Amino acid sequence: MTAVMEHPIGPYSVQDWLALDPPVDGSRLELILGHLHMTPAPSGEHQRAAFRLARLVEDAVDAASRDDLHVVPAVNVRISTPWRTALIPDVVVLNTPPRGTSFPAEALALAVEIWSPGNPKAERETKQTAYAAAGVPFLWTIVQGRLRNPILTALRLDGGRYIEECVVTAGMPATIDAGPVPVRIDPATLLR
Repeated sequence: MTAVMEHPIGPYSVQDWLALDPPVDGSRLELILGHLHMTPAPSGEHQRAAFRLARLVEDAVDAASRDDLHVVPAVNVRISTPWRTALIPDVVVLNTPPRGTSFPAEALALAVEIWSPGNPKAERETKQTAYAAAGVPFLWTIVQGRLRNPILTALRLDGGRYIEECVVTAGMPATIDAGPVPVRIDPATLLR
């Protein structure tokens, strides 16, 4: 049951956001600086890329014998109550077992955002700033480019800001060390 909000246009708190029912059509409802942001359900290509990436990361976690890490797609992450921000990254690596429906930012060892062509630059920058302020140690972003020739950028948190560690383009496989475990990837394989 969707909670009835006193102020339908916001601002909302993280608790308000958690009380809402998820959209029935698969859209994603995130809370950014107190305001609800709904994006259409991810395309099949977007979901396929997220799934394949999650499998690659999970295989790397298993190969590193890291039973303390858990790869999960599209979970609710409580970024900051004061900032009134809660996001749904495409893939996360948790440092806690995936129990419940939402996780605090400190449970994330890695967040992955796959940027769709419709994601405005301001939204991308706001999310990146929010992950950094919340102390998420690693952030990977994938620019779809219509999911042809995707580009993966791996960022490492350093002094409260993300530093670009490496950029991996389709057809140029590389090992990403900016993460809880090294992951060998060619972004072109995310579409197979």
